Amino acid sequence: MFESIAAAPPDPILGLTDAFQQDTRPEKINLTIGVYRDETGQTPVLQTVKEAEQRLLASETTKGYLGIDGSPDFKRLAAQLTVGERLAAERIATFQTPGGTGALRVAADFLAKNLGHSRVWCSTPTWPNHLSIFESAGLETKGYPYLAADRTSLDFAAMLDLLEREGRAGDVICLHACCHNPTGIDPTREQWQEIAELTAQRGMLPLLDFAYHGFGDGLEEDRLAIAELTKQHNELLICSSYSKNFGLYSERVGAMLAVCPAAEAAARVGSCIKQTVRSNYSNPPRHGGAIVATILADDSLRQRWQGELDQMRQRIHSVRAQFVQAMQATDCAVDFSFLLSQRGMFSYSGLSPLQVDWLRTNKGIYIVGSGRINVAGITAQNLSPLTAAIAEATRL
Repeated sequence: MFESIAAAPPDPILGLTDAFQQDTRPEKINLTIGVYRDETGQTPVLQTVKEAEQRLLASETTKGYLGIDGSPDFKRLAAQLTVGERLAAERIATFQTPGGTGALRVAADFLAKNLGHSRVWCSTPTWPNHLSIFESAGLETKGYPYLAADRTSLDFAAMLDLLEREGRAGDVICLHACCHNPTGIDPTREQWQEIAELTAQRGMLPLLDFAYHGFGDGLEEDRLAIAELTKQHNELLICSSYSKNFGLYSERVGAMLAVCPAAEAAARVGSCIKQTVRSNYSNPPRHGGAIVATILADDSLRQRWQGELDQMRQRIHSVRAQFVQAMQATDCAVDFSFLLSQRGMFSYSGLSPLQVDWLRTNKGIYIVGSGRINVAGITAQNLSPLTAAIAEATRL
């Protein structure tokens, strides 16, 4: 029976990581997968995470199952971290999930089962797994313009024009709350206001992917999209990840928040989401969520965690500037200063698929086919060979 099954194509991002690991060239550089790396090229365990784990080791008394929706402490603290104090807690049905991907899949299954034939609008481009998640849940996906033809800016007029013409009541619009993946290009406050007004007028439901909270401009600053959308919408879905801002990649910690008009609606929606979770993973893993809750519940740990998060964000900003400066010092004809206005771990380099393939084949430099670069993968040791190789690639 299994003999007739054809092999699936490799994941467009994780597949490159496999190829990188098999590459024997010592000078190879990996700028593909979305994990933070420090100046030594490592993905560190935060000191506050280590301390929280030590406390849990000393105090933990059970490895029993969590509830379907997760730990009550985690849910309360995660909701506060995500939305701040702007929404009443009883309006939000919060679920602890296996990572941000798990949150998105829970949201997708909930939508497919309870909102019928909803269409999900995703930016062009978007994180490739968005389309896979929504389509695997049986939802139809549509694309709205995002990256302009110059590949360095947001085509906001085209985005609004299409949504105004084709968006309809009951549609879902997937938005990146901050640090757009893969472009690093985020709307301004005024643009978020227009997005909120238009989607509310069209009767569309916002679904926010909040994977990089704190990596843009700061914890409060990165809530800008939520602040503007909740002025116009009394219903939205938020999918958060704690892989990046807590460095808990392998612990798989996320949250799915359903913001509802009132407490009674939140209770009904929560009951439906529980059914979705029960038939999927039944209940979330305990340990990663307990780390997050331990840090957020303790004022000292929380402040120190915010300091570590600030350091990660500042390093990314600094590396981005160093890269632009180093490119300017080469004989490259391309002006990369547009990268300075981008936010988060990723930059859309503007490199063509041909140039990306040449860099991988000839220089051992691994970049996603779209030209997306993980800025956090750039170090003092690889900056010079990287910029020299990119300058050479732009002359192809």
